[in-house]
Amino acid sequence: MENPERKTGYTGRWNVEDSLDLYGVNAWGNGYFGINAAGHAIVRPDWTEGREIDLHEVVTGLAARDLSTPVVVRFSDILRHRLTRLRDAFATAIAENEYQTRYCAAIPIKVNQQRLVVEEIYGYGREFGFGLEVGSKPELLAVRALTEGESERLIICNGFKDDSYIETVILAAKLGRTIIPVVENFSELALILKHAKRYDVRPRLGVRVKLASEGAGRWRESSGEKSKFGLFVTEILDLVGVLKEHGLEDCLQLVHCHPGSQLQDIRRVKDAVTELAHVYAELKQMGAGLQYIDIGGGLGVDYDGSRTNYESSMNYTLAEYASDVVYRIANVCNARGIEHPIIVSESGRAIAAHHSLLICDVLGSSQLDRFRVTDTDEQLVRGREIPQPVQDLLDAYRSVSERRLVECYHDALQAREQALQMFSVGYLGLEARGLVERLYWATCAKIRDLCRKLDSVPEELEGLETILSDIYFCNLSIFQSLPDSWAIDQLFPIMPVHRLDERPTRTGVLADITCDSDGKIDHFVSLRETKRSLELHDLRPEEPYYIAFFLVGAYQETLGDLHNLFGDTHVVHIKLHDEGGWWIEETVKGDSAAEVLRYMQYDVERLVPQFARDCERAVREGRITLPESQAMRRFYEAELVGYTYLEP
Repeated sequence: MENPERKTGYTGRWNVEDSLDLYGVNAWGNGYFGINAAGHAIVRPDWTEGREIDLHEVVTGLAARDLSTPVVVRFSDILRHRLTRLRDAFATAIAENEYQTRYCAAIPIKVNQQRLVVEEIYGYGREFGFGLEVGSKPELLAVRALTEGESERLIICNGFKDDSYIETVILAAKLGRTIIPVVENFSELALILKHAKRYDVRPRLGVRVKLASEGAGRWRESSGEKSKFGLFVTEILDLVGVLKEHGLEDCLQLVHCHPGSQLQDIRRVKDAVTELAHVYAELKQMGAGLQYIDIGGGLGVDYDGSRTNYESSMNYTLAEYASDVVYRIANVCNARGIEHPIIVSESGRAIAAHHSLLICDVLGSSQLDRFRVTDTDEQLVRGREIPQPVQDLLDAYRSVSERRLVECYHDALQAREQALQMFSVGYLGLEARGLVERLYWATCAKIRDLCRKLDSVPEELEGLETILSDIYFCNLSIFQSLPDSWAIDQLFPIMPVHRLDERPTRTGVLADITCDSDGKIDHFVSLRETKRSLELHDLRPEEPYYIAFFLVGAYQETLGDLHNLFGDTHVVHIKLHDEGGWWIEETVKGDSAAEVLRYMQYDVERLVPQFARDCERAVREGRITLPESQAMRRFYEAELVGYTYLEP
């Protein structure tokens, strides 16, 4: 195996270009992220050189405003740029294929339901005529109010629908909204007909097709014949028949499909779009009043930058995606001699992922290679009767050389195992057990250091870097801020915010501050293969060390939970200033301890009196003084309104 440390320039003089290569920034950054000459991570919200935001400057600026990490930083200009790129890609494809109508995005708000994000997406999409997609009644209630005065903007309604959901849709239609409920199961049709008659509305409606085409990646089961949503073709034909009986066949205006989420393989996109286009054409020729073809979501995000058919990547570009979609729909329609429909997509992840990142501070680290074999240790072995396994460990440590790396490693493993067995049956004391630990880890570190000088690492020793990697304790909750990392092993690009002009001398995994062993990240992006540890820098006393988690704008904020009652982090919205630099447009303070306790139905107003009585009892019993009691009460009250995360 070739030594990856040599490929990253680990042994030479380090510079910014080495960090760009090591962390793969130019691959997954998609033009939005980079590193400046000071060794700080930067953001280029609109790809323009010189219009950059220094992330380390942002962190220190937030600290000066009493906003400590962890913090989610949203870049509004990236949202605008993503929407513009999506529009431009389809505009180019439409022109190249002589497509006769237009493209319209319906952004699913489930991708990030935070009000400020939804308002920004809706506002930036105004000039393009983009709409919104909702998947539940609460989402619809929010969007119906948000779309006041813009009746032409499209609203797509997905998800299971009860009577009141359908009634809400019909009332929105009566108010003039361009709103289309998508029939997910046949029973919804009766509800639509009932309320349409009640309110004297000729509704627009759509139908989701249960495709035969299979999905790909983590969400492959969300499409195909066993998918959760959609109607079989037989049911769709029955639906058309019912609409004709009521003289409403012109109301069927949209066909929809769900090819899957984060589709990494362009072939799956082509298959799904082609199948849906044929369904559209057939229904159109049967007399349905179809105007829209909704290809759903699925447009991927290249989280690792490898541009491959890997579940955290994608083997196509946005331009290729748009071109394939437009070409295949046009090809089917042209062959049938029918008009081209308006193309709708629900590409939430591809729009929202890049605009947010999470920054946290590192609290400390645990290092396995800190153990050293001292002269005292060697004298201890020589000066008394030591069991043979301990002597063997010392011999292995002394014998490490480039020619005997594998042999010494195997000797150390065997001797350690024998020593631990002796300890388990009472034949080895605790002091000797400690010596065994020091000898074993010092031997492993010695072997690893020599392996780093080799052009090729022996197969038996490939895992040493991972075994000896540090644990960096990060001030965040994986469950709250990066739930997909924990739940589905989603990879997110991660790198330090600063010191990127320095050579990283450590490798580590990241652990959060929850008391759950799953609260860690031990898989990291790489262009070659997923890494089991991340290159990091030595921690310096009294100097903060910041790490950023990129591409977290899709799903992470609303999927997070309150494990250990760590709540929402601070959030800031940052924009480029027209005259240069950046400014904070919006600040949302993170949850306080009192807020998360209320989420769990604690009566916070009762907690303070209960604590006060406890203090009074302690004063009466002479365990504390009255001033101490007052100080303790003030401290308790301050902690209740304080941040749930660790603060400097």
